Amino acid sequence: MNVRPAAVAGSFYPGEPHRLRSMVEMLLDRAPEPVDTPPGGQSLKAVIVPHAGYVYSGSTAAQGYRRLAALADQVKHVVIVGPTHRVGIRGIALPDAGAMATPLGDVPLWEEGVRIGIAQPAVQISAAVHAQEHSLEVQLPFLQVVLPQADILPLAAGWVEPAVVTTVLDAVWDQPGTVIVISSDLSHYHPYDQANAIDRATVAQIMALDATIDHDQACGATGVDALLLAARARGLTPRLEGLRNSGDTAGDKTGVVGYVAVSFYEEG
Repeated sequence: MNVRPAAVAGSFYPGEPHRLRSMVEMLLDRAPEPVDTPPGGQSLKAVIVPHAGYVYSGSTAAQGYRRLAALADQVKHVVIVGPTHRVGIRGIALPDAGAMATPLGDVPLWEEGVRIGIAQPAVQISAAVHAQEHSLEVQLPFLQVVLPQADILPLAAGWVEPAVVTTVLDAVWDQPGTVIVISSDLSHYHPYDQANAIDRATVAQIMALDATIDHDQACGATGVDALLLAARARGLTPRLEGLRNSGDTAGDKTGVVGYVAVSFYEEG
């Protein structure tokens, strides 16, 4: 089986297995307890989480993954949508691999999900798009800790309309045991106070299921908007889990990157 090797181990997150697992577990343990309970009669279907280096965004990501940890016995498949940073594509790319590696081991691709995905006109196989892409890879160690039995459908979204990505999500949405992870940071390199204002406005749009977020507001705007389109059509309820930026964590405040964690619940 062809395995896509880890590209950012040792830079975005620790490259040694014991250090990586310890860091993820520490981030999860330190994540604040959710301030509210899930809506009655609703189940967690999706989360938006950031994808920067763990020292910057890991604490925010952990707030989203802490919600998913409660589903460890239920989730079989995780659909991950992230942006492309290094190799552009007109469409959506799956890796040319049967698994993706991290220092914690190999995460298998969801075979049925790949068959469903590749049947969609916008989806193609591209080893080049995935080779150095971090937006999907950095989610894997968290998933390996909180959902160790789950496989993945890693979708790298390039130049494509959000509604097209929504169509792919719709195709796998009702598969039993499926959850969705949208990988996105928020604004980039604004002064701290300005960034806070921009990001609060973006979060307000997310909470209103307003699928008009642009790439100046969120680098993974395509995936975010795709989820928001699906959430509005399906009546999902969002819950803000965490919001901060690199000035709050490990960076200075002259030019910061924003991070958010939002969970989404559906009826049934």
